[in-house]
Amino acid sequence: MAVSPYARKPTWLHKKIRPGHEANELRRLLRGLQLTTVCEEAACPNLNECWGRGTATFILLGSVCTRRCHYCNVPTGRGLPPDPDEPDKVAEAARDMGLRHVVVTSVARDDLRDGGAGHFARTILALRRELPRATVEVLIPDFKGREEDLRQVMGARPDVLNHNIETVRRVFPRVRPQGNFDRSLELLRRVRAMDPDVIVKSGFMVGLGETNDEVRDLLGELRKVGVQAVTIGQYLRPTFDHAPVDRYVTPGEFETFRGWAKVMGFAYVAAGPFVRSSFNAAEAMATMAGSGGKTGPGQDGCHSRHQG
Repeated sequence: MAVSPYARKPTWLHKKIRPGHEANELRRLLRGLQLTTVCEEAACPNLNECWGRGTATFILLGSVCTRRCHYCNVPTGRGLPPDPDEPDKVAEAARDMGLRHVVVTSVARDDLRDGGAGHFARTILALRRELPRATVEVLIPDFKGREEDLRQVMGARPDVLNHNIETVRRVFPRVRPQGNFDRSLELLRRVRAMDPDVIVKSGFMVGLGETNDEVRDLLGELRKVGVQAVTIGQYLRPTFDHAPVDRYVTPGEFETFRGWAKVMGFAYVAAGPFVRSSFNAAEAMATMAGSGGKTGPGQDGCHSRHQG
């Protein structure tokens, strides 16, 4: 039975919001360049914490998604044509923020011939020009399984390629009706095959109706296709129109998930109620790079890598 939308959240899901000067300055910078962040569009609970530290995840190709996932707060519809200057604007903003690790994602754009893959590639290259010493992480859609689109992104040589699986196999069709679980796994497998040096990352939510055994099975499937870094967070219902919360996972259960992932050989594991795929991404990258975390399927990773 789902959690009542009127029930009080458990104490571990209470988070104080402390907007500050740094967050306001970052908001002005982004507005001036007409850029969008997933922090705002996805109503991320970590927004003020990240923005207060001068970090953000840029979202390409507008703020309207062509898909409707039942957990996501991003509006659905047909987006505007891509802004050809957007890659340079993102690079300019990242430079002005002094970022050492840049995270870029996008809405799904199934209306575009390449799903936005070329736009991702141009953004990576623009960031390389403006910030040659920075590392670049991209969080990509599935491009409907088209290998040529994935090759466009990989050809620009991101340091981290992230594609979120989002939930376990059984729940997937209910909450991601326009996606495909095996297609997402295949994308992650192809990334590892295309570039053994790239860090392959994925993430998912709990609280959508899965069992703990299914969480363990999903971790095993991700490792099997070569994923090295994984994030696990609590699903929080954006509005009454979205999928209900099935349960609030306890901090102890998140510790169990982290332990399973470490034993399986993930080089980096972030598991906790407020963990999101881009939260503390710079720290994750530094941990992976500093500890030689680029492990392949079945190889042991550094078990000390972890994010709270």
